[in-house]
Amino acid sequence: MTGLPGQRPGGRRTAERNGVAARSARRERDGGASQIVVIGIIGAAALLMIGALTIPMIVGGSSLLFSAGSGGFGCSGSAQQAKSALQSKVSGEAKNSIPSDYLSWYQKVGQQYGVPWVILAGIGTVESDNGRTTLPGVQSGANAFGAAGPMQIGIGGAAGNAWGGAPIHPASEVVNGVATDEDGTGTASVYDPPDAIAGAAKYLLAHGVLSNAAAAIFAYNHLDSYVQAVEGYASTYASGGYSVAPSVGSAAASTAACVQLAGTVMSGSTAVPNQAVAAVIAFAQQQIGKPYLWGGTGPDAFDCSGLVMMAFQAAGVDLPRTSEAQWAWGPQVPASQVEPGDLVFFAGSDGTAIDPGHVGLVIGGGKMIEAYATGFPIRISTYGTASSAGGLTQVVGFTRPWAHSGVVLPLGSGSAPASGAASASASP
Repeated sequence: MTGLPGQRPGGRRTAERNGVAARSARRERDGGASQIVVIGIIGAAALLMIGALTIPMIVGGSSLLFSAGSGGFGCSGSAQQAKSALQSKVSGEAKNSIPSDYLSWYQKVGQQYGVPWVILAGIGTVESDNGRTTLPGVQSGANAFGAAGPMQIGIGGAAGNAWGGAPIHPASEVVNGVATDEDGTGTASVYDPPDAIAGAAKYLLAHGVLSNAAAAIFAYNHLDSYVQAVEGYASTYASGGYSVAPSVGSAAASTAACVQLAGTVMSGSTAVPNQAVAAVIAFAQQQIGKPYLWGGTGPDAFDCSGLVMMAFQAAGVDLPRTSEAQWAWGPQVPASQVEPGDLVFFAGSDGTAIDPGHVGLVIGGGKMIEAYATGFPIRISTYGTASSAGGLTQVVGFTRPWAHSGVVLPLGSGSAPASGAASASASP
């Protein structure tokens, strides 16, 4: 909720905006200066790039040997069924914001290579605003890092030559890279949208997108904020939301982890219990990469409880404002029954196990979306493990707001509690 010494998540919430009464005020602390400042600068730099900035693919394709005409592959099992299973439906936002030719090629290439089209679209949006930015290297030449084209694939310089060969070369030429003649013109051009999109799909496959989507995106550009931004756009573009999970009961079941349609969440096989929770998670995902602001309730910045409050409000569920009040509001659920959409609480910098000062939104598999502290963008984090960030290793407990006795879910949300839903009571 606030800035913390030693990277502890924010503490007791008070300031509230837009007519919400202020509670007990406290001082925001920004300790651990050097580490937080460095990470904050990295996060800020990534945010500046998200809209239309050209970001290079950092890792070159030194061991990738492809012909420009080679095709892709999906998860194991029935190849075509597996590829189809990885493709999300198109959201209204995608239809309204992605140029129609790019949208068509993202879908076609995604189906062909078995790579989720929403990931390709997320990368294309972050890298070049789907070809619409006028920054150097998108239509011709390269940017300062040596990346080129609408998908910003390295053609030399610091980015390395992941494309392989010249930026534009005959499709028959076998190269040590991802160069592709996707639209059958006889030429593989890093500046041609279909060729570039297919090249990006090859790169993601070579870096294990079907077993670890986040790691493959990170290989494309070495920033956690970049991964979060791409996944945020992917969620926006997928009708019903985008997520990553082990494949269970699908044609791709033998793959360790495949990117799935909406209805599953970050690593783990836990299903989203209802449409209200899907809306909550989708809202939170769309805020990834935005800055932390103590007392913030959006739309441009949030603190921890402000983020979860507004996420649930987007699904028609009104939560109390502060993390302490949200914990007391409940109802609490045991750790063994936690599912996506639950809230996870921590003591924070000045809270306690009874009065927790930090909260995150569970998305499954030991992960949450949170507004951590000053200098950190809204992000996906692990919790409850030794490797979790400072202050996130010890969990106070969990609640399930949508199952509160005073909540009536909107029609069509699937209001019946899932098996193992909370039984703990809380006053309305």
